[in-house]
Amino acid sequence: MNGNGEARERWVRSGDVELCVAEYGMEGKEEDARRPTVVLVHGYPDSKEVWSSVAERLADRFHVVLYDVRGHGRSSAPRPLRGGFRLEKLTDDFLAVADAVSPDRPVHLVGHDWGSVQGWEFATAKRTEGRIVSFTSVSGPSLDHFGHWIKHRMRHPTPRRVAQLLGQGARSWYVYALHTPVLPELAWRGALGRQWPRMLARVEKLPPGEYPTPSLPQDAAHGAWLYRDNVRERLAHPRADAYAHAPVQLITPSGDPFLSERLYDDLDRWAPGLRRRTVPAKHWLPRTRPGQLAEWITEFVTATEDAGGGTTSPAKGLTGDCGPFAERFGGQLVLVTGAGSGIGRATAFAFAEAGARIVAVDRDAETASRTAELARLLGAPGAWAETVDVSDEQAMEKLAEKVRTEHGVVDVLVNNAGIGLSGTFLDTSPEEWRRVLDVNLWGVIHGCRLFARQMVDRGQGGHIVNTASAAAYLPSRALPAYSTSKAAVLMLSECLRAELAEHGIGVTAVCPGFVNTNITATARFAGVTEKEQERLRSKSSRLYRIRNYPPEKVAGALLHGVLRNAAVVPVTPEARGARLLARLSPRALRAMARLDPPL
Repeated sequence: MNGNGEARERWVRSGDVELCVAEYGMEGKEEDARRPTVVLVHGYPDSKEVWSSVAERLADRFHVVLYDVRGHGRSSAPRPLRGGFRLEKLTDDFLAVADAVSPDRPVHLVGHDWGSVQGWEFATAKRTEGRIVSFTSVSGPSLDHFGHWIKHRMRHPTPRRVAQLLGQGARSWYVYALHTPVLPELAWRGALGRQWPRMLARVEKLPPGEYPTPSLPQDAAHGAWLYRDNVRERLAHPRADAYAHAPVQLITPSGDPFLSERLYDDLDRWAPGLRRRTVPAKHWLPRTRPGQLAEWITEFVTATEDAGGGTTSPAKGLTGDCGPFAERFGGQLVLVTGAGSGIGRATAFAFAEAGARIVAVDRDAETASRTAELARLLGAPGAWAETVDVSDEQAMEKLAEKVRTEHGVVDVLVNNAGIGLSGTFLDTSPEEWRRVLDVNLWGVIHGCRLFARQMVDRGQGGHIVNTASAAAYLPSRALPAYSTSKAAVLMLSECLRAELAEHGIGVTAVCPGFVNTNITATARFAGVTEKEQERLRSKSSRLYRIRNYPPEKVAGALLHGVLRNAAVVPVTPEARGARLLARLSPRALRAMARLDPPL
């Protein structure tokens, strides 16, 4: 048996076809025999090679099995083709593979696209009960559930349901095309087959390289019968007993051009205890997000094994244990600057509770390490501390490259690091101006420039959050430097939002009001003695404690802002009121700006 990074191939007989099966993660050692088996089923028009990057990542912990679906890759095709791709026969193939690779233990099933459509059949059919421990569905619905979804909306139409039907109907244009006789085969064996790899690479922003298998034209021509043999019949006559008999994890890319997220609105009815994950990407996640998929599969398989000991009963604790934002942020990589305390630390914790991986950045190594340590305890599957001064351009460049190399491209960037400075314009020295702009503005510019470039190059979207302040739109005679820096951050965020939208990257500016953090204890007051400095810090800290608006509320609003892709998120009543007043009566705000602060 080959090592974990290589695959051993074998052939498995199923009726009149020979299936090509590849196995990773088995070296013949005694402990290998105890590894859970994970079976990955590919979609259309792919072959098993589409899973290679995911399989290599899983092979260190699991016995990983890939197989070419009949008529694809190196597996033989049924004769005749018509009727040879029915879901019942595909179920025969799965059982034959499962019996060959894991005869004594049930397997964990993962499917993408048509592999997921098959997987739903396997996970709900009576004759497969007891052979599947868990099922992870990626970008592929059950045809039975889809049929019930259509019938429900046709029997009980509302404007919203009709719009959902029409929207999914438009997305399914290729299904109609594949039902036409002869033409799909001619197209795939001709120009479409030659152009498909380049088309897919351009649309999905795939890394350079050849298409996973040279048999694409033949695979796609054979695979047209997956649609012809199954779609119309199952949509017209969906099974009434299509209930999952194993825990299910649903992974849906929010940018899928073929499948609406609304298709899964009623899925809890069919899969009790469903765990849902959403990733901002397009359709071909096994190729564009192999690391993300491998992490989610690993987590789900491990949780199922730990909870059920390899049984097929739904395991407790598989849902709702990563916080309310787990569906969106679970497994994503989130970098937070200024994470050693205050809003930054609370934000890192909120993402950790949602199951995100955390990079906690702060100029104080001890507080950054503490944040990372606590983030792991709160549920982050990985959390790392980095010590960086965000105003240092070269240090930020090194950080960006280190994070990309060691952990991957950041999915959510939170530019939160900032310092406070109070004092009139005439009392503020040029050095104080430079320092507050270096941290509050240039720190944000460095983060946006470096990490946004990585997001754009990856081509799978992302999100940037910049912490501004209500001071960005609330003028004050006592905060000219601080307010200027935050107003610049707010405008930078608006400009970036316009520029990066075409790349699927959202930008949100968070504008807190008076929040009880330690920024008041470290803020500087221009033009006063050190003794007066300490008195003013103490008094401002006391006022903020009396106000007592916790940073955890800001973190919650921040996560909601990312979910909604909000442009601006004012937090605290005074921040929302000031923003409304700035729009309705800017003259009143200018009058208030002349007042001395209560210090």
